[in-house]
Amino acid sequence: MSHSRYLQTRRRFVPAAAPHEVFELLTNPEMHPVIDGSGTVRASSGRSQRLTLGSEFGMQMRMGIPYRISNTVVEFEQDRTIAWRHFSGHRWRYELEPQDSGTLVSETWDASRLRHQWMLRLLGFTRRTGPNMERTLERLAAQFPGRAE
Repeated sequence: MSHSRYLQTRRRFVPAAAPHEVFELLTNPEMHPVIDGSGTVRASSGRSQRLTLGSEFGMQMRMGIPYRISNTVVEFEQDRTIAWRHFSGHRWRYELEPQDSGTLVSETWDASRLRHQWMLRLLGFTRRTGPNMERTLERLAAQFPGRAE
């Protein structure tokens, strides 16, 4: 379910998990390496605190070589939406929709405003991001044992 190469969204239903439970997982930076489907997020950097609007947090990453990335929470609606922006400007956004028997989780990667989009394409991000998000949502759902589809 892609809008464009630089704006991609994936969705997954998480049975029997309330939006509050999923939101708490997403606001804990220490859980990001656990649910990451790309294999690049290694560990939370620095002091881990629950994320809120304006929170800045770092991640230790590895894509060939180790590096660190800084993020800022730019959207925050309790139990509904959280998004953070990397230093380069692209965003990761999660939207949670309550359903009768669980939560529909939408993950969006938005690099549509970047100046040097060609670099993302050259490095393979536009091709790999969708499948990586699908794996992330699968790993997120697996954090609620006995509830995953």
